[in-house]
Amino acid sequence: MLIVQKFGGSSVADALRVGNVARRIGAAHEKGNKIVVVLSAQGDTTDDLLHKARELNSRASSRELDMLLSTGEQQSIALMAIALHGLGYPAVSLTGPQAGIHSSSSHGNARIKSIDTERITSELERNNIVIVAGFQGINRYGDVTTLGRGGSDTSAVALAAALHADLCEIYTDVEGVYTADPRIVPSAKKLDEISYDEMLELASLGAKVLATRSVEMAKKYQVNLIVRSSMSIAEGTLVKEEVNVENTYISGLAMDKNVASISVIGVMNKPGTAFKLFQTLSKEKISVDIILQSIGRDKTKDISFTVTKQDLPNAVRVLMANKTALGFDSLSFDDKIVKLSVVGAGMATNPGVASMLFEALYNGGINIMMISTSEIKISVLIDERDADNAANCVHTRFFSSAAAFSVAQQ
Repeated sequence: MLIVQKFGGSSVADALRVGNVARRIGAAHEKGNKIVVVLSAQGDTTDDLLHKARELNSRASSRELDMLLSTGEQQSIALMAIALHGLGYPAVSLTGPQAGIHSSSSHGNARIKSIDTERITSELERNNIVIVAGFQGINRYGDVTTLGRGGSDTSAVALAAALHADLCEIYTDVEGVYTADPRIVPSAKKLDEISYDEMLELASLGAKVLATRSVEMAKKYQVNLIVRSSMSIAEGTLVKEEVNVENTYISGLAMDKNVASISVIGVMNKPGTAFKLFQTLSKEKISVDIILQSIGRDKTKDISFTVTKQDLPNAVRVLMANKTALGFDSLSFDDKIVKLSVVGAGMATNPGVASMLFEALYNGGINIMMISTSEIKISVLIDERDADNAANCVHTRFFSSAAAFSVAQQ
């Protein structure tokens, strides 16, 4: 088998963990598998490098930041190759450019455009374990680029697709994908399997176990993907095209704390108003998520929507600067909120899901500010002070045996 294994920063944070991972890689190699390993920078290395840069220049160029940050992964791969050599295994470390990962030129958030697998394939034919630096590539100008948040996950899945690997294993510090964050919801359960679509929704809604772009790529190229722990031999969670949803109503819940709401009050109730409002934000590259429009009154209406907390100051500035042109009375905003979402392919055939969610929040004394739905998810905005309580109330409602019976009878 050809297996791509990805290990995150916490899995290789120090010499002891590097050694543990090296033994795990070696064991897979001894079984006759061809192994490609993708590594993140150790522990907090990336944050430390960013801090060093900011000490010198708070406006460092994105090109030089990429040059700097890429050294974190380069350090990881060299140390891993050294550790494997010490255990008697053949291994070679390759940076993203050496591995043939070609990207767009957008420094800090580049996209993988193509992968030339010749070097990796030749090293595998020599029976080498190939250790590749995640999170990085090379653009058409020959400059190093980084792939943004979760870039090592994306590197691993892209390599698995390009190499037609039999399996892509994403190793992390948890044993798989859980029904909720176990640090917040102690009763969270590990899932044996989850669909690409469900995992994509959870990742985009705040679950941090997999990067959104990596799941998109896995779905596009039908990569066999497993999320498992580098600290145990647990089976992990299989991410696949279809799962059995016969007795499943939701697969999990996620919370996104990086959200703020803006309410534009007294907008003229006429065609084109919403278009002008959101076009103004779009020109500033401000992404909008949940949108709620009130029923018109006195020839005006209110429009509320969410943005990321990072975009909030710029969004408020842009709207106020265009207040006359957009024709609204006032605006208000709130950055003390979270978005709680439940996700599940079973929602489409189980109409009781929404009522269960709202009942759980009601029983917990939690007020809902905004609601957004799709075929496989329901999201609500709530006060950040209610976040942990809400997660536990909703999880208990959906994942207790009594809850399952309740929905089954509807």
